[in-house]
Amino acid sequence: MKRYALFLLVVVFLIAALLLGGCGKKELIKIRLNEVTHSVFYAPQYVALNEGFFREEGLEIELINGAGADKVMTAVLAGQAEIGFAGPEAAIYVYNEGKEDYAVVFAQLTKRDGSFLVGRQPEPDFKWTDLKGKYIIGGRKGGVPLMTLEYVMKNHGVIPGVDAEVDTSVQFALMAGAFTGGLGDYVALFEPTASMLEREGKGYVVASIGKESGEIPYTAYFAKKSYIEKNPEIIQKFTNAIYKGQLWVESHTPEEIAKSIKPSFPDTDEEILIAVAKRYKEQDTWNKDPIMKKEALDRLQEVMKTAGELKQEAPYEKIVTTEFAQRAIQQVKK
Repeated sequence: MKRYALFLLVVVFLIAALLLGGCGKKELIKIRLNEVTHSVFYAPQYVALNEGFFREEGLEIELINGAGADKVMTAVLAGQAEIGFAGPEAAIYVYNEGKEDYAVVFAQLTKRDGSFLVGRQPEPDFKWTDLKGKYIIGGRKGGVPLMTLEYVMKNHGVIPGVDAEVDTSVQFALMAGAFTGGLGDYVALFEPTASMLEREGKGYVVASIGKESGEIPYTAYFAKKSYIEKNPEIIQKFTNAIYKGQLWVESHTPEEIAKSIKPSFPDTDEEILIAVAKRYKEQDTWNKDPIMKKEALDRLQEVMKTAGELKQEAPYEKIVTTEFAQRAIQQVKK
């Protein structure tokens, strides 16, 4: 009887342990995140992924390369992704189209253009006026990369379409290939593509577009208004993870950043990742926190109007919410 009682006690204990273990283990919430492109430019995001910050918040991220802001927004509006990551101009366009369930920006990651002007020869004394009479592969019409490039050119007295030809017909993902295939004199490329072309001797970075353009809300996270209203806890968890990534990048060296993001760029040499992280860090590319400020959005809309891509400004209070970013700053310990 004693043995039987002891056996029952052990069985009860094991069942209780299993039940308690099962109750304590929470399932991760799966989120489809559609990013505009895969670039070291978005290092804080990959740090958040690889350092486990999303998992700490109870989220499992499925990362999808949308290959363009327009495609990212299409995926979000169609319900193929819960969260989009692209230039906020996509949210402006959708709002101005009059959609009832438009996209709302809830966190900002970068505050400068992350692309570089790449030429066919090293030009240590490059001046923007050198673009006169040249052919530049610029990017998609209506996209912030192209608008920022043209904004910088105009500021230096080089009028696109008059003083230089800017090709807007090449898809974003094919720009590097078009350039190495012989098209154009210059191309605007993100990292690590620009540095990889340099290493291969197929192109040379001659200027930083972001350094010339000044601060601008370049890439941000957004979701449909209805999704944010129904899932504020998920949006908060996501924003917390992004803020943790921003803090981590701010307090670590380019070498440490490169090591952290290496799993996201397995085919890229770590020395290139270090050089790129150093380049982006030196030009103050990344936001210190996820808040998108009104003056930043105003500046972006001014660039869009200058480019002839915006007739009516979208109201900041409609397409941007800062409540999740502000709460993240309060909740996340530095």
